[in-house]
Amino acid sequence: MSETAWRLSVFVVVLILMVLWEYASPKRRSRYSRKERWPANLGIVVIDTVLLRIIAPIGLTGVAVWAASNGWGLFHSATASGAPFWLVVALSIFALDIAIYWQHRLFHRVPLLWRLHRVHHADPDFDVTTGLRFHPVEIVLSFFIKAVAVLALGAPAVAVIVFEIILNACSLFNHGNVALPKPLEKAVRKVLITQELHRIHHSVEKEETNSNYGFSVSWWDHLFKSFTPAPKAGSDKIDIGLKEYRDQAVTTKIWGLLKIPFIRG
Repeated sequence: MSETAWRLSVFVVVLILMVLWEYASPKRRSRYSRKERWPANLGIVVIDTVLLRIIAPIGLTGVAVWAASNGWGLFHSATASGAPFWLVVALSIFALDIAIYWQHRLFHRVPLLWRLHRVHHADPDFDVTTGLRFHPVEIVLSFFIKAVAVLALGAPAVAVIVFEIILNACSLFNHGNVALPKPLEKAVRKVLITQELHRIHHSVEKEETNSNYGFSVSWWDHLFKSFTPAPKAGSDKIDIGLKEYRDQAVTTKIWGLLKIPFIRG
């Protein structure tokens, strides 16, 4: 099976499972119906995908193959020195995940980048499609940031493929409008960013928005002091979105999403 087939298969399976879970046991009542929100959230991911295919047809795996063929990167040198390949793959995945954590923090801290990233945070509800909702310019910038990381690390192509599959699956999982049973959630959050943790990141409260940056594991938030264990308003009363973006024509329509970076807020 090709890389594209693997990635697409995992994406579709996880998406379907999360949609079914949300339908069977939603955590919160949504402000807007799926019919009102999903066309924009799903539409923008189609735009993102087409744009990336045009701008970077080789993808991150192609970058990894090019780096390997030219002997670039820290881990390429480690492999050449006899380090076990499995260890290089594992370290590459961890290093790329840390890079994504810091990229996420950067998009919150730099005003120009935040203008792009607030498309994601302006969603007035929180469900699996929120994990797909990113401005096309942010997606392109993110690709080039990850490409630089892959080149610097000399990450093997298989590590890049596994990393991207994990990243996409975790983004769908932790944006779900669901909740794990409390005892299970307490255990899982020690390793993974759960829905309860990531929902805090989508709070309208600025100090909560600027926390829980991890997409997959929760370790980096603990390590880099950005972990918030619970929202001030409580799990059931947390207000989702951005206070400055409450107009439905902006937050739930695809043209509105594309305009958000250029709207004062």
